[in-house]
Amino acid sequence: MGSASDDHSPESSTCIDEEGGGGGSVHGGRGTWKHGAFHVATTIATPAAYAPLPFALASLGWPLGVSSLVGATLATWYSSLLIASLWRWNGEKQTTYRELARSIFGPKGYWSITFFQQVASLGNNIAIHIAAGSSLKATYKYYHKDGTLTLQQFIIFFGVFELLLSQFPDIHSLRWVNALCTFCTVGFAGTTIGMTIYNGKKIDRKSVRYGLQGSSSSKAFKAFNALGAIAFSFGDAMLPEIQNTVMEPAKKNMYKSVSAAYSIIVLSYWQIAFSGYWAFGSEVQSYILSSLTIPGWAIFMANIFAVIQISGCFQIYCRPTYAYFEERMPSNKTDKCLRMRSYLRRLIFTSVYMVIITTAAAAMPFFGDFVSICGAIGFTPLDFVFPAIAFLKAGKMPKNIKLRRLVQVLNLTISAWFSVVAVLGCLGAVRFIIKDIKTYKFFYDI
Repeated sequence: MGSASDDHSPESSTCIDEEGGGGGSVHGGRGTWKHGAFHVATTIATPAAYAPLPFALASLGWPLGVSSLVGATLATWYSSLLIASLWRWNGEKQTTYRELARSIFGPKGYWSITFFQQVASLGNNIAIHIAAGSSLKATYKYYHKDGTLTLQQFIIFFGVFELLLSQFPDIHSLRWVNALCTFCTVGFAGTTIGMTIYNGKKIDRKSVRYGLQGSSSSKAFKAFNALGAIAFSFGDAMLPEIQNTVMEPAKKNMYKSVSAAYSIIVLSYWQIAFSGYWAFGSEVQSYILSSLTIPGWAIFMANIFAVIQISGCFQIYCRPTYAYFEERMPSNKTDKCLRMRSYLRRLIFTSVYMVIITTAAAAMPFFGDFVSICGAIGFTPLDFVFPAIAFLKAGKMPKNIKLRRLVQVLNLTISAWFSVVAVLGCLGAVRFIIKDIKTYKFFYDI
């Protein structure tokens, strides 16, 4: 990625920006605010993010579930605008999350964000890999009800396809892929909302229960798990990297990109969460499509939308890991031998990455659990805690004293509350992973 790291010379940084995984160029971003909106929407509003929301509400109940969802929406929208505002906070472009953290908090900030970003990226890609495999299997079963292909085989098919997409050099080169993915986001949301309402009306409404099920401890851990799932649903560990693809004025354009993307999110997240919980109550599945039974053609369409959208989201989240290796690779556009060697190395480490992610997804296909632990450990620090404290630390405060105090109180409240959410979500997710491992065998065909 385009990096301002002190560990690299200007020449190597130039080559990285031009050929690496960042998406920008030495002359700045090339994308419009619309391209940025495609990237942001593709990164956040994935079917893997939509899917667990009704289940999260079912684990919290109507009052706490609705307030948690609305609160998380507003908090992460605000946090995204804070990150965008820090683009040139010290007079220099902050082209990656890691470099932004280094510029504000020093080396400890750099390595902390590197850790959280890798956890978020890896965990997210394992979770959405499972979702993609499940959707591919569902489309297969639509035509071949007695087919013998397993979930693991479809996970492998998706991994091979993602390996091909991984040879695109940067985020900006994926802009039209992500435009298609944004269309599929809207298509998935619209189809799923319509189907949940249709299925809900076909069910005997007297049989639908909304009360929290289980013992007191079980209810508590389900609630903790749900908080992690909601945090995952708003996860975006790539905002500075996306902003680096946007042309100047990057800050103003990124404000537009974020706001446009969140308009889509608000119009779809809340409707899916509310309609899914209304339709199936406490019996709703962690992957909403698994609760739907009719009509078959619409379920097929929703699964196709899901796979296409997830393919783009996967690519954005694998870029931090790719960039870590690319920054340490020699690159020279004028040396054909060295350039070919770089392409070969890229193929090798993207292949290794894909094998690791595919194997993990195939071995432990517990979608809901990965969603929660990824949200708690990876996305909560990146999307809620870090933006709030980084903005305060950078000194980008309003001149008006009353407004300044309001921002301070708001940021401290967000960082404190979501730090608690991270701990609770992690506890809930770990408990359910342990429970699932005891119940299912590795490489279980769900």
